[in-house]
Amino acid sequence: MWSAGLFVLLAAVVLTSAALGPVRIDVVTVAMAMLNAVVVPVGVTSSSASLPVIGVSVPTLGLEYATVFSFDVPVTHQIIVKDIRLPRITLAATVGLSLGAAGTVMQGFFRNPLADPSIIGVSSGAAAGAVAAIVFPGLIPFGSLHVPAFLGALATAFLVYAIATEGGRTPVATLLLAGVAIQTFLGAMISYMLVHSGDSLQQAVYWMMGHLNNSQWGDVGFALPITLAGVLALCAFRQELNVLLLGEEDAHHLGVEVERTKLLLLVLASIVTAAGVAVAGVIGFVGLVVPHIMRLIVGPDHRILLPTSALAGASFLVATDTLARTGPAVVPVGIITAALGAPFFLFLLSRREVRSL
Repeated sequence: MWSAGLFVLLAAVVLTSAALGPVRIDVVTVAMAMLNAVVVPVGVTSSSASLPVIGVSVPTLGLEYATVFSFDVPVTHQIIVKDIRLPRITLAATVGLSLGAAGTVMQGFFRNPLADPSIIGVSSGAAAGAVAAIVFPGLIPFGSLHVPAFLGALATAFLVYAIATEGGRTPVATLLLAGVAIQTFLGAMISYMLVHSGDSLQQAVYWMMGHLNNSQWGDVGFALPITLAGVLALCAFRQELNVLLLGEEDAHHLGVEVERTKLLLLVLASIVTAAGVAVAGVIGFVGLVVPHIMRLIVGPDHRILLPTSALAGASFLVATDTLARTGPAVVPVGIITAALGAPFFLFLLSRREVRSL
């Protein structure tokens, strides 16, 4: 019931967001334009491509698509919805989904209400990879920032795990301290690169603020499959997360393979977080505040909390990004999430609503 209700809320937020902007479009037209954008594969195409360096031509396969609906929508409105607003809204929902799910898992994993998706340095690793690609483009052989940011995030997560693991065991406290140390070191490296960034300083700082400007369907194609697969995989561990809240020793006696489960949760949460941060930059407070709100509403049972926090995170980021792009001045969405999230979290603290897990 909660998930169905939040899915309806997400659909309503998406429709409303797509209707708002410099050109106002009524919701019915937006809905028809979105349906017109739905395509299905109808065939396979073949072509050839030349491999770099060696120049050998190899056959490649592709798909042909056909539209499902053909509602009568003005061409201008169709282009605005399909090519300008919908990619950004879909990317916002994807990133919010990833941060909401990863934040819930990290809070349960560490049994700490202050945990968020970046607690083990994933966001810092992504920032280091992206800033390195911006400042030293000749040293990073990638055409976009997604790949270096994604790889930097995953490399940081695995480095922290390797440092904290000894004798086949990974103490949570050691993992947390290793994450803090690596974040501090990466912060110093990022600051050093920014000092020597020259004309690319503005681009690097803007990326680190977290934004969804100039989002394209290619960005969605990168993040959405990874996020959906990762969140579904995390949902398979909802029961184990509940048992881990009792403590590792009790979880072991109840039949949970503690170290294996911890590794899988850490890997999946890091991948999901990396996918979101790689396409949107560092967006704070979504993975911290949204799970708290949902925990107050639906309770601490991860069988309900995890999917609802993911859906709520998607709605929250779409709504905040709508504010970011339709306000008096267009600003990075990371500024809006921090400006709204921090006061609300302080409000929860003043009401003593932030409880230990």
